Amino acid sequence: MRRANAQLQSDRRTEILDAAERCFARSGFHQASMQDICAEAGMSPGNLYRYFPSKEALIAGISERNRAEAVASFAQVDQAPDFFDGLAQLARHHLVDRTDSEVGLCAEIMSESRRNADVARLYHDIESDIKRRIAAMLEVARGRGEIRADVDVEAAATVLMVLGDGMSWRRSVEKGFDAERVLPLILKMVHCLLAEPGACDKSGESEQ
Repeated sequence: MRRANAQLQSDRRTEILDAAERCFARSGFHQASMQDICAEAGMSPGNLYRYFPSKEALIAGISERNRAEAVASFAQVDQAPDFFDGLAQLARHHLVDRTDSEVGLCAEIMSESRRNADVARLYHDIESDIKRRIAAMLEVARGRGEIRADVDVEAAATVLMVLGDGMSWRRSVEKGFDAERVLPLILKMVHCLLAEPGACDKSGESEQ
């Protein structure tokens, strides 16, 4: 029974977070009320507050879930037979395949971090963790000889985050932005940044 109850609670948390994501992406953090989220999740306010007492708590839950998903996707790059193929799959997953709601929500959280100290602390903590993990991923690739030995992995991790943020932001604000069309150019840029000299002209062949 305890396992069933724990699973039920986990399922309900997932339903609430999914509902909150839709509401925040649709209406914005400030315009979406807890009542809106209750209606979207199909539950009473009292029941929802048992799981998440505030909108900040909902953002924290969504952000932690996104962090866990990102960590799992980074691990897949380490396990890929070829670093650049693995990186291309990672980029496609995060920059092309994510829904408009997911991308819009990331923009909402980024914007809210500029105004809300609690959200700012959460956002910067997660961003720092993600950057460390990207740098570690690059360090593994460098140790395997898959990228240049002289790559500054900290700086390269920052560049990858800037490119990812820029793509996501463009998707969130520009109607009709074609991430599918832009991605091969982004991957070629990254290949030229990280690959051994002379390999840049061959970059992008696997993404055609």
